[in-house]
Amino acid sequence: MIDYTVISLILVFLAGYIFITLEHFTKINKSTVALIMAAVLWIILYEGGGSPLDITHALKDHAGEISQIVFFLLGALAIVETINVHQGFNIISNAIEVTSKRRLLWISGFIAFFLSAVLDNLTTTIVMVSLLAKLIEKGEERLIIGGGIVIAANAGGAWTPIGDVTTTMLWIGGQISTLTIMRDLFLPSIGCLLVSLYALQFSLNKEPLKPKNTFHKNAIEPDGTLVFYLGVGTLISVPLLKILTGLPPFMGMLFGLGIMWLITDLLHAQKEERGHLRVPSVLTKIDFAGVLFFLGILLAVDALDTAGLLRQLAVFLDHTIGQPDLIAAFIGLASAVVDNVPLVAATMSMYNLSQFPMDHSFWQLVAFCAGTGGSILIIGSAAGVVFMGLEKVDFLWYVRRISFAALLGYFAGIGIYQVVAWIH
Repeated sequence: MIDYTVISLILVFLAGYIFITLEHFTKINKSTVALIMAAVLWIILYEGGGSPLDITHALKDHAGEISQIVFFLLGALAIVETINVHQGFNIISNAIEVTSKRRLLWISGFIAFFLSAVLDNLTTTIVMVSLLAKLIEKGEERLIIGGGIVIAANAGGAWTPIGDVTTTMLWIGGQISTLTIMRDLFLPSIGCLLVSLYALQFSLNKEPLKPKNTFHKNAIEPDGTLVFYLGVGTLISVPLLKILTGLPPFMGMLFGLGIMWLITDLLHAQKEERGHLRVPSVLTKIDFAGVLFFLGILLAVDALDTAGLLRQLAVFLDHTIGQPDLIAAFIGLASAVVDNVPLVAATMSMYNLSQFPMDHSFWQLVAFCAGTGGSILIIGSAAGVVFMGLEKVDFLWYVRRISFAALLGYFAGIGIYQVVAWIH
């Protein structure tokens, strides 16, 4: 007998996914699609998925779990944007002095790697690509260095619980712990970076870098240096607070935002011309559309989970692929084409903690593969998409010049993880 509810759920989800993937062609914001898709999927469940009371309880449970991620993201975005409006990131750009394009590739790659471990890959890419535009004339070599920044930002975000949304999701969900994920994924992540940058450097000539005539030291807003270090310190303290108190991560992030809000009010409240530096003004500049995208995607995935479809997919992968490590690698390759947020959300629903307990190699590889696999294609990560928008990068150009280096780094990281695990 044909289950029309299941067919409807699959068709709606696939249609929504296609529109999300084709956002740059359709010009329809992916947040719009995600919210509509989530609502339609739950309506289908209510109409034909069983007891409305049971589905209501399931929706409330899922909403409670999702709210932790949403609150965490809102707090993080507000802190990062507070640093940004103070021009705090100019501290980094003003400190960089380069003499060659290859040297610029390595320096910008390492800065992006460690910066994204504290911020996120999207913000890091915006900061570093904007910096790059001030250091070198537009052209293919600038794009190659930009591609290195995308790889570095994604690799750097994979090894800390606050560096990438997917790693944060696994951290909040209890699949990974703070110190263990940092210890076990640092070497694979840095290995991914080193191999990729080494491959990319041969596309750059050895001639001395000719700085743009327009390059100059960038001004910092009043108290911008203090706000920069305070903001970075606040973000770093979030995992520490979870370790010390056991509170959910979003509470640490909201506490940090409260501290930033208090300090900036004390610094700027008496000066009317500094209103744009205070948190109420900052909140108007946050990417709420991005947060709503995560909300819609996670609700949509949870609808499939409630219908039992993700469990069936897990059984299929177990029978088809078998090895958990290979499944994680497959998820990483898929994230080059499909957004890694719903992929990881689906994986978390497909496999439970009784099957793979906290800090199991499967969860660690999912964190690494989903984070770094998105670098293989420019549409596979938020960092790649923003790079495409800022520098007007062609999809096929990225495939020709960047994808192979990203793929080498991806498999190198997996190999390093396996070797270290074998030694231990």
